[in-house]
Amino acid sequence: MALVPALALAQSGAVPSPASMAASAVPASAAPACRGQVYLTFDTGNMSQAELIADTLSRHGVKATFFLANERTPRGDHSLDDAWAAYWRARVAEGHAFGSHTFDHVYLRAAPAGDERVVALARPQFGPQAGRAQRWDGAALCAELGRVDARLRALAGRGLDPFWRAPGGRAPAAAMQAAQACGYRHVHWASAGFLGDELPSETHPNAQLLRQALAGIRPGDILIAHLGIWSRRDPWAPMLDPLITGLKARGLCFATLREHPNLPPS
Repeated sequence: MALVPALALAQSGAVPSPASMAASAVPASAAPACRGQVYLTFDTGNMSQAELIADTLSRHGVKATFFLANERTPRGDHSLDDAWAAYWRARVAEGHAFGSHTFDHVYLRAAPAGDERVVALARPQFGPQAGRAQRWDGAALCAELGRVDARLRALAGRGLDPFWRAPGGRAPAAAMQAAQACGYRHVHWASAGFLGDELPSETHPNAQLLRQALAGIRPGDILIAHLGIWSRRDPWAPMLDPLITGLKARGLCFATLREHPNLPPS
């Protein structure tokens, strides 16, 4: 589960429905011309909302970027198991982009001074080394990122685009430099682009998160959500439809990170 950045989440009393918030963004006329791009990204998470999210993106004709890790799902399998091959093949066919989220969803933090070869202290969440701290050099990090590339090729016939996102969105500078050297640029997200699906639904209900996103997102922002979160009682994924509708009504268009002007081309 990713690290939640500090947010100023607005509190209010009466809450309009998500549909009415999206519809009221502009008059019900033709959508305005594109006034800027935003970049919708999804980390794997537990995959419980994966089908709903895929259906919503397809219905709106929106391309997104998926950051893949081999995470446990409610079905008892993992998100990069063979059982998910059809899902990932379909997303490839739809033209989405893909980055590495580390195969075993590995949390990375700075290593103590003294060994310049070590770029991070690594603690995988899944896999045979789950929960065990390891000292990684650049080659170990690049191998972990490359495991996702190899697995996507096996499942869906294509590899990753040249970017990655560390679990929690944080990695030491040395790790980012090592990943860049083997072809992966680290991608974070905009403050307003944190869609809040990791926050407790009891204190951060969906309508509140949607209202905040529609008010705060600006052209150029990278947005982040997950394909499912274990800890959230009321899944956020149904808000994707009114979010896309509302942002399009403001004249914003959606693109993958392949089209981002400050990221390397695929």
